[in-house]
Amino acid sequence: MPPSASCPLVPPGTPTSDRSSHATWLRDLAVLAVVAGLWFCALLGLRPLSNPDEGRYTEIPREMAASGDFVTPRLNGVKYFEKPPLVYWLSALTLRQFGVTEFTARVWGGLFSVAGMLLTYAAARALYGRAAGIWAAMVLATTLFYYVMSQIILLDMAVAVTISGALFAFILAMREPRGPRRLGLFLAFYAFMGLATLSKGLIGIALPGAVIFLWVLLLNRWRALWPFYPVLGTLLLLAVAAPWHVYAARANPDFLNFYFYHEHWLRFTTRIHRRFQPWWFFLPILLAGLFPWVFFARQTLRDALRGGWKARQENGAAWFLLIWVVFIVAFFSKSQSKLIPYILPVFPAIAVVLGRTLAAIWQGRGAIPGRASGWAFIATSVLMTGAILVAPRVWGDDLKDQPEILACLPVLQLALGSILLLGAGAAWVGLRRHQPRLILAAVAISSAAFLLALNSGGSLFEKTSTKPIAIILKPMLKAEDRVYCVGYYAQDLPVYLERLVSLVGSPGELEYGIHAQPELAASRFLADAQFPAQWAQAGVAYAVVRKTSYDAWFAKPGMPHAILADTGRFVLVINRTNP
Repeated sequence: MPPSASCPLVPPGTPTSDRSSHATWLRDLAVLAVVAGLWFCALLGLRPLSNPDEGRYTEIPREMAASGDFVTPRLNGVKYFEKPPLVYWLSALTLRQFGVTEFTARVWGGLFSVAGMLLTYAAARALYGRAAGIWAAMVLATTLFYYVMSQIILLDMAVAVTISGALFAFILAMREPRGPRRLGLFLAFYAFMGLATLSKGLIGIALPGAVIFLWVLLLNRWRALWPFYPVLGTLLLLAVAAPWHVYAARANPDFLNFYFYHEHWLRFTTRIHRRFQPWWFFLPILLAGLFPWVFFARQTLRDALRGGWKARQENGAAWFLLIWVVFIVAFFSKSQSKLIPYILPVFPAIAVVLGRTLAAIWQGRGAIPGRASGWAFIATSVLMTGAILVAPRVWGDDLKDQPEILACLPVLQLALGSILLLGAGAAWVGLRRHQPRLILAAVAISSAAFLLALNSGGSLFEKTSTKPIAIILKPMLKAEDRVYCVGYYAQDLPVYLERLVSLVGSPGELEYGIHAQPELAASRFLADAQFPAQWAQAGVAYAVVRKTSYDAWFAKPGMPHAILADTGRFVLVINRTNP
């Protein structure tokens, strides 16, 4: 039996030394899973939920868990079809089983991040060897953008990981001859596309499909593509992605038009969502988000594409990863709706090519990192330290009413600055002594420590959450009491109160759901002019209003109230003058 036959993860073309040590696969994956689980999940419960995204993507699954309706997502009681439900389903099951906390709300983002790191390790190892796999996993875990996205409740991590799983499965399948392994990898490719579609819509099929088409076209791999099991694979993809769409359309006659036309076509081709940015918007995000490994990008690109266009057949995997990155960035750059997390799917691909180069450097098979790369890391670390030290001068007015933050800020500044300077110092020693391992270790360790310190201290600056208000309000609430968000929908308030709230003012993203359920408009979604009459009705009512808007709403005749709490950003009032 050939060495690779006992391990389905090791494709032809894997370095001989790696093929002979295939028994380390399971051990490496187990160790990485434990380390990544601690790395991505340990601090998830540290911060209150932020608005609007974390509040929104916790409230939808909370309502699913409470109602038992897993077909029609609802936000504050109204239909919400902007995104498909995979992450909602997972979170709803977690919230139902373990209760509503910041950790349970964020845990699936952390777990998807772990899965992304394991997929990146497996792909890099299969393509370029064990050392490349370990370095690729380390790069992804310590890259600024990927780590920050792992700590926030968004749908983008799920779609990034599932799209990456599809593309990794495809390129590995293309290295296999006809047989069970090729079939298994192609089925994984189709299943991942189905999961990506359930995570964020048709881009789960469109992005992998376009990347693959361009690669096959440019490298003339049409013959090698067959067999790719299109019939069986399409059936599997539909079995994963289609049922929810069918059930949602049957339960909601207006679903198909809103979901496919409004949320897919118009979002991409028009400025209807008011998220227009210039074409180059994602380029600085990509470069900054790759900190600290961006300084090795030039050397990595040179290594990956050695031989240029003439050697593209020999470097087919590297060209595939390059097309993956370039196309996805270009696709979202063309879109008329741009948000920062959209380019997250490119980071696993970048981590693989970086892992290959860094492994070669670590093993002495590659060139010592250029002086320009080393000095760029050192200079950036020093500049970042300076920015951290002067930041309180810039934020002084915002923090003057928050003495608890001002008291902790010097400690955080000292920690972040010290980490950056120590990393820069170690890299300088490595450059002076021509020790590439010391340079890489300095970058990796200082980056990890910096991210941990940043995450630990980041909770000090969370000012969008209404959690302090909810802690005061929740014990006082009775079932018949009314709660209003006035002039601003604080999306985490229903989460912390574990009940729906009424909204005064512009409905924003709830507009579609309100129009679909007009019976709610008169009772829970009020125009500005309707609010005074409702406020004066019999019974107890509470309102949460931003402090900057308090006078405009309540400092006028006909609005009897008393202030129950003032957090500096939000004010809680009751419709009683003597509470």
